[in-house]
Amino acid sequence: MPDHESYSEIYGSEAIYESEAIYESKASRKPRRRRFDDDAPAPRRREPDLSTLDERLGIDPDGPPEGDRWSTWDGAEHGPDPRPDWVVTEHAAVDTELGVIKTGKEADVHLVERAVPGTGRRSLMAAKRYRSPEHRMFHRDAGYLEGRRVRRSRETRAMANRTAFGREILAGRWASAEFAALSRLWADGVAVPYPVQCSGTELLLEFLGSDDGTAAPRLAQLRPGRDELCDLWHQLVDALLGMARHGLTHGDLSAYNLLVHDGRLVLIDLPQVVDVVGNPQGPEYLARDVRRIGEWFTARGLPGEVGTPDALLAELRAEAGMPGGGGVSQE
Repeated sequence: MPDHESYSEIYGSEAIYESEAIYESKASRKPRRRRFDDDAPAPRRREPDLSTLDERLGIDPDGPPEGDRWSTWDGAEHGPDPRPDWVVTEHAAVDTELGVIKTGKEADVHLVERAVPGTGRRSLMAAKRYRSPEHRMFHRDAGYLEGRRVRRSRETRAMANRTAFGREILAGRWASAEFAALSRLWADGVAVPYPVQCSGTELLLEFLGSDDGTAAPRLAQLRPGRDELCDLWHQLVDALLGMARHGLTHGDLSAYNLLVHDGRLVLIDLPQVVDVVGNPQGPEYLARDVRRIGEWFTARGLPGEVGTPDALLAELRAEAGMPGGGGVSQE
């Protein structure tokens, strides 16, 4: 019989009682009479099969020998072509959790390494995971969802009433909307992270940062000089014009939703991306995006001859094919 203390550390007290019951039930049986030659070997005693007890510890008997899970590439929706060389697609790859990059009201972002054991094939990714219904706070979604419809009336009612089922649908729709927007924009050359895959409520995205897992800073963390500020403004204008070509605006744009990686400005966090034409509130969201980010640049000394929020808004409206007129919202 295994030592109780070490056994309980491995399998837990319930496993001890179960295994003791197995042994005691066998020990209580009367010895069977030997009917044959006394020199014949005694029947071999069968040891209890405790392999199923791994499930009580959360151990996956089919899991990888290292890392946290097998690659989820197979069966997921994949990002656009041409696929970057760093994307690991091998089925033998293993995902390893390396920590949390960011926590939010609707989703958390984790750092994940996907690697093929025994090879040099590895890449870091940002895993964006929308929270379970009881822990999510979709506090802003009513206006954003006006341009998004589902065919099944039952699903529409569930989302409107915020039932558990409805919130589960919402989580999947946030994830799929962000993945679709990123795929369209990346394929068109807009500065967004490459969307590796989408599976349920998890997005795997290009990690913007260094090889040691240090994430690129947000624009809000920087104090750029005049030349750098002007360069970042021009990059921002190009990115927003790229979105406007597709009739889209970020929907929640600020200096916290822009990363600067090796001098390159990148748009992130697009689950609430808004169709400026299909959504009745689209023009207001566009104006608010420009006002918020314009205020940040203006407060840091952006020269008026380089650009202004009002001029940017007019340019974006024209690119999206919207009626002109009206300055930046003062909401």
